[in-house]
Amino acid sequence: MKILFTASEAVPYAASGGLADVVGSLPKAIQAAGHECCVVIPLYKSISPELREKMTFVKNITVDVSWRKQYCGIFEAEWGDITYYFIDNEYYFSRDGLYGFYDDCERFVFFDRAVLEMLRYIDFKPDVIHCNDWQTALIPVYYNIYYKYQQGYDGIKNVFTIHNIEYQGKYGKEILNEVMGIPMYNANILEYDGYINMMKGAIESADMITTVSPSYAWEILDPWYAHGLDRILVTKQYKLKGILNGIDTEIYSPEKDTAIAGNYTADDFSGKAACKKALIEEMGLEPGDEPIIGIVTRFVNHKGIDLIRCAMEEIIGMGIKFAVLGSGERIYEEFFREMAARYKGRVALTLGFVPELSRRIYAGSDMFLMPSQSEPCGLAQLIAMRYGTAPIVRETGGLRDTVRDNGGIDGNGYTFKTYNANDMLDAIRRAKRDYDNKSAWSELMKRAMNCDYSWKASAELYIETYKELKEQ
Repeated sequence: MKILFTASEAVPYAASGGLADVVGSLPKAIQAAGHECCVVIPLYKSISPELREKMTFVKNITVDVSWRKQYCGIFEAEWGDITYYFIDNEYYFSRDGLYGFYDDCERFVFFDRAVLEMLRYIDFKPDVIHCNDWQTALIPVYYNIYYKYQQGYDGIKNVFTIHNIEYQGKYGKEILNEVMGIPMYNANILEYDGYINMMKGAIESADMITTVSPSYAWEILDPWYAHGLDRILVTKQYKLKGILNGIDTEIYSPEKDTAIAGNYTADDFSGKAACKKALIEEMGLEPGDEPIIGIVTRFVNHKGIDLIRCAMEEIIGMGIKFAVLGSGERIYEEFFREMAARYKGRVALTLGFVPELSRRIYAGSDMFLMPSQSEPCGLAQLIAMRYGTAPIVRETGGLRDTVRDNGGIDGNGYTFKTYNANDMLDAIRRAKRDYDNKSAWSELMKRAMNCDYSWKASAELYIETYKELKEQ
């Protein structure tokens, strides 16, 4: 089979979160299983000159954005065994940053239409177009309205993956004709609760809807998690499936990682002690064997930062240190700044996102805290376990599917159920108690490192899904 992955970001070209990791690694796993994959993303200004030098120009075409005729350049490059295509338009994509602009709707309307137009000019006719999140949600909509019966487009199936249902692409009704160029008699595909909702259009139009963990697939049928889309999703359960994300075990490998101070395996932890010592020195923490809790996250409400605010001083009082990396809402950045100033040597903060430092935190910490209010899948807990760092998580979404509490015989971390700071504190106390028992802690680290959260199993489930669609 031939699968075209389309997304707004992908490692190594452009990244702002977990979506880029998924789109950068899942196609490799599917191609390794004997299928042909390509990826298409926008040609952003932020793509480095070194990566741009390896791109070749394919063709320039004109793309309709409602009544506008817009220039579109098509470029391609090889990364590993995967062919990447890039959609170029400097007006839309030559900006500082990937998202957050007043015309994001128009930018990704252009991108979605350009992806479908591109298929006329490249030597790759996909059996499946795999779309990801609201930025690519109009591809199945446009395919069904304009392309399905055109020569060369017949038989293509569309899969749409919801990585985070909170971000849906909601706009006023005026954009339907003015920006999207969709006739009013097709408005029902996109209209929802008085708005035009791009994700709702994909839910209606795609042949299959997937989410990034089995738990998230049933959570988003509940109004608490669905951000308003539960009513439409309940009617589409027949084509809704949860497939757990994986991680690239070549990139995240404590045995080979050159960004960390010492390499180690599940059978020899000696390098992890060197990583902890180096992290203490790099981040200015007090020396000593007390446990370090790592936090690598966006500082936003649904990541559970409010629970940390409620309990952080009590956790520090247990004799625990913090290594924090992230950025986001100002109120949370100011909180961590205050903690780092008040508890110098106990709390270390780096604002922003530094990929190499994140891996040093995964490797040098003893525990990793993710008290999320909601978490579609979560990659950080998988990476932490890969580096032998025990995750402490709330049982939601993919955290529930991947972390087993150490109260059982096969535990690989610590969990708590309710969104409550006292429950989180109890999980941290249990982790601290086990940490003080060095032989038990070594067994926990070994179990965590031996968990297989590579893409192999998930890739097989995606391949089965593609085959089911092709047989319909």
